[in-house]
Amino acid sequence: MNKQEIYKYLKERGIWHEITEHAAVYNMGELSQIDIPYPEADGKNLFVRDDKKRNYYLITVKGNKRVDLKEFKNKNNTRSLSFASKQDLMDIMKLMPGSVTPLGLLNDNERKVQFYIDKEFMEDSCLIGVHPNDNTATVWLKTDDLIAVIEGHGNQVYVIDIE
Repeated sequence: MNKQEIYKYLKERGIWHEITEHAAVYNMGELSQIDIPYPEADGKNLFVRDDKKRNYYLITVKGNKRVDLKEFKNKNNTRSLSFASKQDLMDIMKLMPGSVTPLGLLNDNERKVQFYIDKEFMEDSCLIGVHPNDNTATVWLKTDDLIAVIEGHGNQVYVIDIE
């Protein structure tokens, strides 16, 4: 799905969302320079794989958090982790670097990617901001709705404490 297809998907399903169109951003530093309505709810996404290239994970945390992949591996019983390649990103989620988002899982036809979301998104406003498979916009959703969309697609979802 591309950006317009994501918008249509959300609208057709009656899922509350707000859209903030903006210049292309490739990292959290660039996004911090843009005026967005809910900066505290912005998600940072890491697309990683295990050392055997058998298991893929999308890890989503608040934008100001750092993820220690070694600690994540130990807490979640995975093999050693590293960032997946640009080619894996394109082949599996049909995304370009800088556009990584949980909504990209809707392009994961084989349901290869396991989605790990920080439970912090379930607190306070319960909002999350993610790209609509394109880094020129941010879509604000209720976290529960995003999880339901991903689970409905068939990918495994884990809400965990990521320190």
